[in-house]
Amino acid sequence: MSEATFVLEMPRIRRSGVVFASPHSGDRYDDLLFPKTILETPQIRSSEDAFVHQLFDCVPELGAPFLRAIAPRAYLDLNRATDELDPALIAGLPKRGQNPRIASGLGVIPRVVAGGRAIYRGKLSMEEARKRIHRYWHPYHAQLRRLMEAASREYGVAILIDCHSMPHEAVSETRLANGKKPDIVLGDRFGASASGHLVDQIEAAFVRAGLTVVRNAPFAGAYITQTYGRPSRNQHAIQIEIDRALYMNEAKVEPHEGFAPLQAVLRTVASDLIELGRDCSDLAAE
Repeated sequence: MSEATFVLEMPRIRRSGVVFASPHSGDRYDDLLFPKTILETPQIRSSEDAFVHQLFDCVPELGAPFLRAIAPRAYLDLNRATDELDPALIAGLPKRGQNPRIASGLGVIPRVVAGGRAIYRGKLSMEEARKRIHRYWHPYHAQLRRLMEAASREYGVAILIDCHSMPHEAVSETRLANGKKPDIVLGDRFGASASGHLVDQIEAAFVRAGLTVVRNAPFAGAYITQTYGRPSRNQHAIQIEIDRALYMNEAKVEPHEGFAPLQAVLRTVASDLIELGRDCSDLAAE
């Protein structure tokens, strides 16, 4: 069994202060979840940002580091704080005031997958929860912090592009002023995690590539954007959500004929985003 806890692909030459990451595309289920879950494979994968790391696999070649998870989101959610533990899942954990994520079963150790389907029969031990956090959560975030700190030192700016995908149904009823549905949701926690000027430029890059964009609805960002986005320090974090219907069959969790065209479009977008991190030293003064 591999001892790796994440995958980091570094560029031969780093060209800017932009860092790409994919915390929810981990797909190592065999020895982690399959012996424990009561769900079938397509169900357990419904919470996964499947193939997102492949959509952005051009990033190191273009000049930016790309960090991605190995453990699946249904096993451990890297976009949650370590204290977001669910007493309905973790044995011996006292009940207390809970945030909506924990209450819905989507804490750092998820209780359910998409559609509210329970992952386990019964509860997990606190020892099991701590083991998962120690083994996967801490190494991933330690590496992400190092990448952001290195970007700040070298370029005077650190820009995290946190790559995700969203179920089509999440935006199926949303329409822009022109009547089109959004392909991309940018999350900057309503301006708290990134410079407005920077987010304008990121949105423009997607629009130039022919994609429709909305901000912060229905996804504004969670732990990662909240933690790594410090615009006053010239550290910015933007969550990118991509409509899964653009590139995959959600029921079968398989890429479809739209995968390669979207991958080519995102290569152009990624190149533009990396360029934004070459000299953005004035963003902190915005």
